[in-house]
Amino acid sequence: MKKRLFLVAALIALPAVALAQHKHDHNHSHDFAAGEPGDAKKPAKIVQVEMFEKDGKMLFVPARLEVKKGDQVKFMLRNTGELEHEFVLGTTAENLAHAEEMKKMPEMAHDEPNGKRLAPKQSGQIVWRFTKAGEFEYACLIAGHREAGMIGVVVVK
Repeated sequence: MKKRLFLVAALIALPAVALAQHKHDHNHSHDFAAGEPGDAKKPAKIVQVEMFEKDGKMLFVPARLEVKKGDQVKFMLRNTGELEHEFVLGTTAENLAHAEEMKKMPEMAHDEPNGKRLAPKQSGQIVWRFTKAGEFEYACLIAGHREAGMIGVVVVK
């Protein structure tokens, strides 16, 4: 009887352990390659970013942005398309790795300092301070969206 109760308890606990492991494996670190979350109370350069689909492609407008190291940018995000889209800021390598995770867990939605998922016709914003020079990207990591062209570049000089 004790063996059976232990087995039942272990089976009940298994999903909780798996969930805890999932959370650990998908830990959004607060050490961002592209800089750091900005301070909404401080001045920022406003950049309007539109997300949408057109002619079989998925797009960000603008698809390229240049800023100076130390600049704070308020990304004003608008999904004017018919599908959900994301804006995730990082390096190409980070975004490609995260896109692979997204294929395994497509329900994963981002509302992080460097990423936000928006439903059709929804708006949002991200305030970001670019503390490192280099080339970074913003991409939609929903399966198939990046592949359909939903990538933008931020050049930090």
